[in-house]
Amino acid sequence: WQMSPHLNHLWATTCPGDPSWRPGEGRSSGWNIDPKLKLPRTGYANVDDTVHTPLFPRRTVEPICVEAVRGEVVVADTVRWRGVLGAVAVRGDALVTGEAMRDVMMHQVMGTMSFPEVQFALDSLVGVTKQADTLFGRAVGILTIGGKPVPTTAVVKAFPDAGGMRVLAKWHIPATDLHHLTPKLGYLGLGINTRLWHTMFMGADIVFRREDRGAK
Repeated sequence: WQMSPHLNHLWATTCPGDPSWRPGEGRSSGWNIDPKLKLPRTGYANVDDTVHTPLFPRRTVEPICVEAVRGEVVVADTVRWRGVLGAVAVRGDALVTGEAMRDVMMHQVMGTMSFPEVQFALDSLVGVTKQADTLFGRAVGILTIGGKPVPTTAVVKAFPDAGGMRVLAKWHIPATDLHHLTPKLGYLGLGINTRLWHTMFMGADIVFRREDRGAK
């Protein structure tokens, strides 16, 4: 996820070891950061950024992430892409901002002890177009955070990579929706009460591989 404005620290990932990602301002010690990954010059300023989402996308798929994501997608028609169903679940406690106390607070707000996973149930894939070997479309389904289901449509891009189908998905919600999804935020104040936070972007970068039907 990534907030807009991000104030140079409001973003998180489940793969902090990826060399193309870095934490923001005020991070905890011990991070080995690529010096080429520069933070935006806006600093802590209240400047919206709805273009660079995420700020630090994964460049190359590498087997270095913790096991934080599970899921499957069933595709009955790979010509017209109809009847596509699926489910993806992400361990909430695997999300990391890079600052220890901030991460503890994030997991408490998400209620990961009671609701350990953020889930997305895929109902359909619509508006599918193809350019060369790359698919573009919208994934329609239900996002569940803290046990609260919300209808969601994500923009998706899929292409062959790393021995499978790499899927990039992105969607956003008004930051005020967090009052419903994560009500504990209201007690903490932070940017949601002062209307400093405007838009929350969420997304996924996942590689799906064909099921080995011969496996037992």
